[in-house]
Amino acid sequence: MKSILIIGMGRFGQHLCRNLAALDNEIMIVDQEEERLEDMLPLVVSAKIGDCTNETVLRSLGVANFDICFVCIGTNFQSSLEITSLVKELGAKYVVSKANRDIHAKFLLRNGADEVIYPDRDIAEKLAVRYSANHVFDYIELTDEFSIYEIPPVLEWVGKSLKDLMLRNVYHISILAVKRPEGAMNMMPSADYVIQEVDHLMVIGTKADIDQILEKLK
Repeated sequence: MKSILIIGMGRFGQHLCRNLAALDNEIMIVDQEEERLEDMLPLVVSAKIGDCTNETVLRSLGVANFDICFVCIGTNFQSSLEITSLVKELGAKYVVSKANRDIHAKFLLRNGADEVIYPDRDIAEKLAVRYSANHVFDYIELTDEFSIYEIPPVLEWVGKSLKDLMLRNVYHISILAVKRPEGAMNMMPSADYVIQEVDHLMVIGTKADIDQILEKLK
């Protein structure tokens, strides 16, 4: 459990709040508009109405007491930049700011943000990968090099055990989990696990290595 401050309760801020609350975090939310806070009240320990570009308002929140401060201002970059800078100056331990453009990210990182997130860009990239390949059910980018793909098994893998296939040696990938049609998930399957045709494989590897596997699935 972590203590979290979310500044800005637009659509992204609200989605973030719901997901963080589902993971049992203690959350304070802040926005200038009261109606944006109302639906979130059952999920948070505290909600404040206020303009966080005002240093007095930020000081009253005790930003240094939170493990993470999220600045989720999407429509007014000037406000986002000011709030990010002020939050850090007031002793915030870790500041995550939302950006819509690369140039915004550069300024946010120079002015106090420890990390910058691009929700729209990240979703667009994920959808592009997923729908460009016929055999990718889901996709999670971990770094510029490594990603997790949810794919069907290559036909020649079916009926063979992971030990026999030696996927790490041959394809330079690892299978993190196997999803079955009924929804069951086999996390970190053993070397004796025999791959079934209906399996969805959660594999981790580089894009180049997984592209070779996707070629075999065509």
